[in-house]
Amino acid sequence: MQDHREPAHESTRTAASSSPHPSSPLRWKRVMLKLSGEAFAGSEPLGIDPVIVDHLADSITEAVQEGVQVAVVVGGGNMFRGAALSQGGIDRARADYMGMLGTVINCLALQDFLERRGVETRVQTAITMQQVAEPFLPRRAIRHLEKGRVVIFGAGLGSPFFSTDTAASQRALEISAEALLKGTQVDGIYDSDPRKNPDAVRFDHLDYGEVLLRDLAVMDATAISLCKDNDLPIVVFDLMGEGNILRAVRGEKIGTLVSPAGK
Repeated sequence: MQDHREPAHESTRTAASSSPHPSSPLRWKRVMLKLSGEAFAGSEPLGIDPVIVDHLADSITEAVQEGVQVAVVVGGGNMFRGAALSQGGIDRARADYMGMLGTVINCLALQDFLERRGVETRVQTAITMQQVAEPFLPRRAIRHLEKGRVVIFGAGLGSPFFSTDTAASQRALEISAEALLKGTQVDGIYDSDPRKNPDAVRFDHLDYGEVLLRDLAVMDATAISLCKDNDLPIVVFDLMGEGNILRAVRGEKIGTLVSPAGK
């Protein structure tokens, strides 16, 4: 079983061994990090950009070295997108399963880059594939986190018609994460796409209801509603910013915080 393996690679370097940020208290000890599949592709439409995954592994390692328990849910949009495939004539449920398998490819890539840095990881998937991953078991995942391992969740929720954003919210609640970190290609939530509208306005803080009412397309409504019903804060931030994962965990004002009004 994967739980008894040694890391696949010897540590070739220790990323972020000297943090650029002075040590400060952590706002959240255990977090869920949501990574889109598109983030893995970088500037390419499909596939995996090793430079991007290298940067992600550095940022996650930096947080782990500060004592943060990090779980990750990975999307698969750089491989397959179920909704888009279904428009081409493939059965929607089957297309979604193809997308779930794509997420596992990304999980294994991230695992490899992390273990090169000496960070122990475990991949857990909602679809059983025991040769490459453990099945998803919440209590085992929590135990891994308590031991300082990064747990990477793949295959979404194992059911079609649910996004990996929803999977991230669900898994965060199941492992008792204290916050959901949503890494994006922009530095927070705007009232319109800042890449298309130079006058777009960025929000520092939003209530869940405002996100739903304004139909701000940062996460799907199901994911936002799950967080709203359970008061799980969401931080939307620029994933590629230097040290931003650790900065978010420390509660620094980066990106947009989505939380109950007044918190």
